[in-house]
Amino acid sequence: MQTGKINVQTENIFPIIKKFLYSDHDIFLRELVSNAVDATQKLKTLTTYGNLPIELGDLTIQVQVNKEDKTLRVIDRGIGMTEDEVVKYITQIAFSSAEEFLDKYKGTDSANIIGHFGLGFYSSFMVAKEVEIITKSHIEGAQAVRWVCDGSPEYTIDPCEKEDRGTEIILHIAEEEESFLDEFKIIELLNKYCRFLPIPIQCGMEKDYSNQEGEEDSKEIEKPRIINNTNPIWKQAPVNLTQENYTQFYRELYPMTFEEPLFQIHLNVDYPFNLTGVLYFPKVKNQFEIQKNKVQLYCNQVFITDQLEGVIPEFMMLLHGVIDSPDIPLNVSRSYLQSDAQVKKISSHITKKVADKLEEMFKNDREDFEKKWDDIKIFIQYGSISDEKFYDKAKNFFLFKNIDGKYFTIDEYKTHIETLQKDKNEQLIYLYTSDVETQHVYINSAKERGYDILLMDGFLDTHFINLLEQKLEKSRFTRVDADVIDKLIQKEETLVSKLSETETTKLKEAYDQMVEKEKFSVVIESLSDTDLPVLITRNEFMRRYMDMERISGQKGIYGQFEHYNLVVNGNHEISQRIINEENEEKQKQLIQQMIDLALLSQNMLTGEKLSQFVTRSIQMIN
Repeated sequence: MQTGKINVQTENIFPIIKKFLYSDHDIFLRELVSNAVDATQKLKTLTTYGNLPIELGDLTIQVQVNKEDKTLRVIDRGIGMTEDEVVKYITQIAFSSAEEFLDKYKGTDSANIIGHFGLGFYSSFMVAKEVEIITKSHIEGAQAVRWVCDGSPEYTIDPCEKEDRGTEIILHIAEEEESFLDEFKIIELLNKYCRFLPIPIQCGMEKDYSNQEGEEDSKEIEKPRIINNTNPIWKQAPVNLTQENYTQFYRELYPMTFEEPLFQIHLNVDYPFNLTGVLYFPKVKNQFEIQKNKVQLYCNQVFITDQLEGVIPEFMMLLHGVIDSPDIPLNVSRSYLQSDAQVKKISSHITKKVADKLEEMFKNDREDFEKKWDDIKIFIQYGSISDEKFYDKAKNFFLFKNIDGKYFTIDEYKTHIETLQKDKNEQLIYLYTSDVETQHVYINSAKERGYDILLMDGFLDTHFINLLEQKLEKSRFTRVDADVIDKLIQKEETLVSKLSETETTKLKEAYDQMVEKEKFSVVIESLSDTDLPVLITRNEFMRRYMDMERISGQKGIYGQFEHYNLVVNGNHEISQRIINEENEEKQKQLIQQMIDLALLSQNMLTGEKLSQFVTRSIQMIN
């Protein structure tokens, strides 16, 4: 028997590994299985490029849980190690055998070899009181060896018997970590970290009902439980895939999601960095919540994280799918991302690829793109607001939708309303509604004058309008109820007032007495006699910023007060009746009825005031 001492620079390396290297104990299983995959991939590389006459046979990696002897085993039939290699690669922490192997076989197809830091094996001491390695090299006539360590710098290594090549890692689980002796928990962790590794992984057995023909003949047949899909869709060429393939993979990623995605983007980049993946566009709810755990990051098919802040822009957190890149810099434990200029380049490239794909869809099949628009609009708005370069692309395929359900690009709509607004406005006015039902009166008034109204009832529309006003020269967006239509869009001809100056003053004073002055300002306007007698309007700027405060959940200066204009149509016959009414009580009743009707049309009449309105209406009818 030979004894030795692990070559480390501090006696406290194990406490450091246990407490600080890995934030989550679960990761030990990922590291051990990844090492087993490495060993198997190395063997496959040697047989291909090293011209070694090795019969590969079954390369399935075994993960075995034994509650009785409190062990967890990870067994591979890979390259194995000699005694010298165990001393070199196991007892010298941070000496990476994978890096040395890659240097030796540069130019070969060895991209799937995962190891990078040489620390992964030692994560096993987070959960084990003792770890054994039983290994036999693939080299003909090699002697198997057994290495044992109890978590201190001391170890033993001696020859042993092992029939087949490969490595068996035996973890003697610590008492406080016995939850890792639950096979279902181990399967759950394998599904999380190892579900797409390129070598089959088996853990236990499962019932197989696929060959049972009828209930009478049914038998419980068990077969090995293979955890992983060794050839995930993002590693395949898009030309060989169908839409059904993409849909099936989406269901595999998100088995509890019942709604299918709208479409997907297949990423395949080999310069200036390596990046593959598939990003799916789900149907985004209008009142969306950003779900930051739906895009998963892999490194050579090993799951790293679903916390991708920095790798993809925040607006892409709305997407689902997978990104796989060996070039994204990770911390030494491969647990999280390191901030790096390369990450920024990758993030920018993903953004560009997504924008290019959307533009391509728009150009190739606009009709289909329009059908998807209502579901992807919020994503494109979010991207445009938060990323200048994304907006530069998106402005070519962003669509406006009017209340008649017709779609326009930004440039198309600008041309469209220029032909409708042949008036004396210095700015081009984009009329919009956020609610067709409650703003119906104002919409009708605009349509009667031949104007077009955009439907902007989305969660981010207010923010996006602000962006567009910065981008579009001499353009202003105004909700149809921000003012009377003839004030919103100035016309060459103006309506003459039917009231004298004295009558106008008398009418304003009569209304002023009936409104809450801190909430309403009375304005007398000369409108068409077909317009309503009283309208309620609200300053566009104030309303818009109050909406933005409400969306963000913040209470700012604009949310501290509400103010409206009560617009009285001086040309309406009811205004003349009010002026001429000599009975003060009847005059007040008539004015209150007009105010309440205006409030009712805006859903602003509630509670006791609504009850009073109903009672008054019945009395007036009687």
